[in-house]
Amino acid sequence: MNRAGVPKILIVGGGVGALEAALALHNLAGDKAQIEVCAGRGDFVYRPFAVGEPYGASRVLRYELQGLLERCGAEFRLENVGWVDTALRCAHTHDGNEIPYDYLIVACGARLLWSVPGATTFWGVADEGEVQEVVSRLREGRLRHLVFTMPGGHGWALPAYELALLAATELERAGITGTRLTIVTPEDGPLQIFGRRASEQVAELLADHNIEVVTGTHPVKYEHGSLAVVPGEDVEADAVVSLPRIEGRHIEGLPYDPAGFIPVDDHSRIIGAAHAFAIGDVTNFPVKQGGIATQQADVAVEAIAAELGCEVEANPLDPVLRGILWTGTKPRYLFGWLGGGHGETSVASERPPWPIDNPSKLIGRFLTPFLTEISSAQASTAG
Repeated sequence: MNRAGVPKILIVGGGVGALEAALALHNLAGDKAQIEVCAGRGDFVYRPFAVGEPYGASRVLRYELQGLLERCGAEFRLENVGWVDTALRCAHTHDGNEIPYDYLIVACGARLLWSVPGATTFWGVADEGEVQEVVSRLREGRLRHLVFTMPGGHGWALPAYELALLAATELERAGITGTRLTIVTPEDGPLQIFGRRASEQVAELLADHNIEVVTGTHPVKYEHGSLAVVPGEDVEADAVVSLPRIEGRHIEGLPYDPAGFIPVDDHSRIIGAAHAFAIGDVTNFPVKQGGIATQQADVAVEAIAAELGCEVEANPLDPVLRGILWTGTKPRYLFGWLGGGHGETSVASERPPWPIDNPSKLIGRFLTPFLTEISSAQASTAG
């Protein structure tokens, strides 16, 4: 039930950015804000461990979204928002309901689409039957050449490298020789988004595992045992695993750039829409990663909390990229500033260059300790 006179913040979406925003509002704004979350599904899917599923090394974690939101004083509505009237500050659901708000945070994520016709797509969710079939063929020694690739543009390339490194570890453990592993990437260097030094260290790691890397090349299609690429000659392969293409998820009434993403400023405000913010994959920020979504959520909530009279400083986004690269043995911790002005900070090391209290692959100011506390409580109950 709404509290009279208390501003309502409506969060659209139920993923990482949405939950971080709800937690940040609960911590920074307290009783000065009502929090309502509107999402089309009732579970929160924690996807960073998905790369290990086809290899039997990990599983995707799922939580009941309403239970999580109750812990941070937020109400939950199981509905999809179809359009928004930003002038009247009212969201309209597909079921015909109206939801008035004082502030809007759009965190509805992006659509995942097939990117390479003929290739097996790694979707990053639990249903990875086709990828598991490729892994089975690999373990049985039935693949002479396995290629991992990804489309250009907005996205997150790290899973392709993890899939390749896990494949190399499978081959080494099984004593299988003669199978080639190759990564075909539009990047100029492996995981170059982290910075030059980190990219060079990742390249050395891949070479140590006999993984070839073809850079500056876009995959086009896979058919008849051949991956067509541009530029360059076709790559012969027995199987190709590709990451999906990402497209912004549209809500009518909001602005979008030509690529289909919502334009935001460095406080995550939607450009051209008053009292409205957007965070995560739906925005025009080029890196689509959960850790970046949590940072966008934090700056958006700081801006809102400051306007609500809370003693909070509204800082602009100064994005720092953290990633944990699974290798099948010791993980590599990747770090780099994206905003510039920090010098050469990137690194790929065997020890985390940031304070770490748990093995979470996703680093969020409020979300990481929140999920860690829940996991600890569940473990204690199970014990």
